[in-house]
Order: sequence, then C-alpha cells, then structure tokens
Amino acid sequence: MRVTSFKFALLITLLTGCASQPSLYEQLGRQQGIDAIVGRFIYNLESEPRVSRYFERTNLNRFYEKFGEHMCEMANGPCIYTGDSLLQVHNGMNITEQDFNLLVELLMDAMDQENVSQVTQNQLVKLLVPMRPDVIYQ
Repeated sequence: MRVTSFKFALLITLLTGCASQPSLYEQLGRQQGIDAIVGRFIYNLESEPRVSRYFERTNLNRFYEKFGEHMCEMANGPCIYTGDSLLQVHNGMNITEQDFNLLVELLMDAMDQENVSQVTQNQLVKLLVPMRPDVIYQ
C-alpha cells in the first residue's frame, strides 16, 4: 500500500494534535500544586533574613491568597487576581534588584521542593519577568 505525501502529512498533523501538552496550570499541579508552591515560597521568605524584612508588616494570609490567585491566573487557570496592582503593593518597599533576584530564586526553590520541572519553572518565570519594573525600587 502506497501512502501519498498528503495523506502522510494529514496523519502526522492528526497524531500531533492529539498529543497536546498540558497547560502551565496543569503542569504546576492545578490549584493544589499552586497552593503548595506558594506555601513553601512564604516559608522560604520568612527563613531568609536578606528579604524577610520586606514582609514584616505583611498580612501573610492575604499574601498567600493573592499570590496564589496571581500565579493561578498567570498560568491560565480558572482564577482571577483580585488584589491591588503590583506597583501599588510594592510601592515604598524599596526592593533592590539583588533582592528581587533572590525572591525569584526562593520561588524556584519552592518549585524544586514541590518537584516542578525546570521547563515548567522557566515558563512561569518568563511570565514574571515583565512585572519586574513594578516590584523593584526605581
């Protein structure tokens, strides 16, 4: 039996279409996974003296809820972020570039602790990078 190149291309298209990748939300473990990542991230923040001072006056329960909403929404999950803008939240905190980079490392550590793949971590960090100017003190 001879398969024409058109039929072969159609077959490949159908097969690759069926093998769709899970969404970032699913890769992060859906809401349960995001909640676990955010919980570990907050623990990491509190344990790191170089950045814990930024969170001394923070309502950590609210931070947990809003950061989880934000992460869920960024990952195209079913959540809607209902908090203040990042610029409003970070205004007056005077977060340095060095400390921002440490915060990203602590988030990645939290994802490592929750066995999130490096590829998935990179996808999330890529979404966070454009928000950097709203967090760092100018």
